[in-house]
Amino acid sequence: MSSSRYWELRVPVSPALAEGLTNFVWELGALGVVEEEEPDKPSRLRAFFPKTEFAAALEERVRAYLDGVRALGFETPGGPSVVALADEDWAEAWRAHFRPVAVGRSLLVVPPWERPPRTARLVVTIEPGRAFGTGQHGSTVGCLLRLEALLQNGAPAEAIDLGTGSGILAITAARLGVGSVLAVDEDPDAVAAAIANAARNGVCDRVRCVLSAASCLDAPAAPLVVANLLAAAHLRLGGRYGRWVTGGGTLILGGILDAEAPVVAGALGAHGFIERARASVEGWTSLELQRGPRAPLHDRA
Repeated sequence: MSSSRYWELRVPVSPALAEGLTNFVWELGALGVVEEEEPDKPSRLRAFFPKTEFAAALEERVRAYLDGVRALGFETPGGPSVVALADEDWAEAWRAHFRPVAVGRSLLVVPPWERPPRTARLVVTIEPGRAFGTGQHGSTVGCLLRLEALLQNGAPAEAIDLGTGSGILAITAARLGVGSVLAVDEDPDAVAAAIANAARNGVCDRVRCVLSAASCLDAPAAPLVVANLLAAAHLRLGGRYGRWVTGGGTLILGGILDAEAPVVAGALGAHGFIERARASVEGWTSLELQRGPRAPLHDRA
């Protein structure tokens, strides 16, 4: 019998399943969650739990969750397995997944326990935890690439980050010169994480974190809005983006599977946005769009 004090849950996941399952295992009491990708293989989600949880019950609850999403038409590449972690230090097993990640020409995303190498890159320190956004995921990397390209020749005075998660996009925008960023999330854990990460990066005076659902946000329009949400959320919020982005301003959207990009771009086009550029990373597309000087009539209120 293993003397390990921790369980490791392993589940093969598809891109459409990963975020929902990640949120579910956090709710089950996970101590840490990572998503691993290998060429020509399904991605694998690994979650770590204390031995106070019963392995059979944990596996059964995840299996029931997968049965539910399968009934809704989502792909589930395989079933869950729960094993005793050979190394009792689960934190080391979890942390081993998070290494410094170079993004684009100028950015380096690092976890706080790593000492970044001497580099000319702009270092952004992000604690990987319950909040989405560590620089490891293709949708986050795509948004960072578009931010870097957009802001290399100057930054606007204000920006909004919808669904901020860990705060990585808001913090990077501030580090790249944006004067004031409103970081919004409906998850209290995400807001707390974003505040802590803003402090780690010395931008508390320029990143203001607020607890709010994006659909309920009442804020003045800004010349730059970033939203790393899922495609379905972009389609729901399409009419509201015109209220948050000033005329001629930029909207960067992440969290879009490559196959969904034409639908999202077309829907935003109906609300006065013109696609200007895009980035595709590991099957995820980030769109950069420009809002016309006048919003469609149905967007005015």
